[in-house]
Amino acid sequence: MMIGMGPRIKATRKAQGITGERLAALCYINATYLRQIEAGRKVPSLPVFICLCNTLHVSPTYLLNDSITQNELSNFSELAALWKSATPQQIELVTAMLRSVLLYCNPSA
Repeated sequence: MMIGMGPRIKATRKAQGITGERLAALCYINATYLRQIEAGRKVPSLPVFICLCNTLHVSPTYLLNDSITQNELSNFSELAALWKSATPQQIELVTAMLRSVLLYCNPSA
């Protein structure tokens, strides 16, 4: 059964006794945006996604479990390991590069 990232975030938040308002505040977003993410109507930005993972103490793989194929999971794990070892300057550069590539590939976003 596919649950989806948003419902996993909501279920984890509730299981930990965290209100939506509190989680939103901890991740520097508004509660409406968090509700949209939890309902699956919005996809969080990478910084928000990372904050959600860190705040809820869950892995990105757990939240993305239904969205990524096994082959993609191994790629994601490799990227996560590289990200973890990167310096702040490298992270800033990679984020800018990724943003540019995504905008180039999908200019309407």
